[in-house]
Amino acid sequence: MSPRTADDKMSGESSTTADRARAAAGDRVIDAVLTASRLLVAVSARSLNEVEDSLTLPQFRALVVLASRGPLRLTHLAEHLAVNPSTAMRMAERLASAGMIDRSPNPENRRESIATLTEAGREVVEQVTTRRRDEITAIVERMPADHLDRLVEALESFSAAGGEPSAGYDPIPLGWQ
Repeated sequence: MSPRTADDKMSGESSTTADRARAAAGDRVIDAVLTASRLLVAVSARSLNEVEDSLTLPQFRALVVLASRGPLRLTHLAEHLAVNPSTAMRMAERLASAGMIDRSPNPENRRESIATLTEAGREVVEQVTTRRRDEITAIVERMPADHLDRLVEALESFSAAGGEPSAGYDPIPLGWQ
């Protein structure tokens, strides 16, 4: 191994300094995203509780998936929610008991059930989404106007990196994959 020159030492030190700076910037980004995610979860929880206090966030997620994707076999609903089929089945039973979804046998395979959003379930999704949109609008309106374009760019990039489709102009954005 050859002895290190002064230039090698300096480039090594600057590399280490650059690595530390990148790590610190990464920590700052991660902290900012975690803080924003806490705020968005709080907004979601408040909007849900104002409309339907007995509905859990995972159950609401199921309603949103059905609102955006249409009727689904319970196994497909489980896949969209990233839960076990038995979890999706229990969730569907509770939502059916509450009148928010209908469960019917799959005509192609009677051992399977199809979950369909009812009008009551659709109304809950629309009301919660409207309340969430209103609260997010109020938060965004308190931000400096010159930050909004950068916020949109950053959130679009973040969502794309996470594989989340754009909500676009969909009145009932999916919110979860």
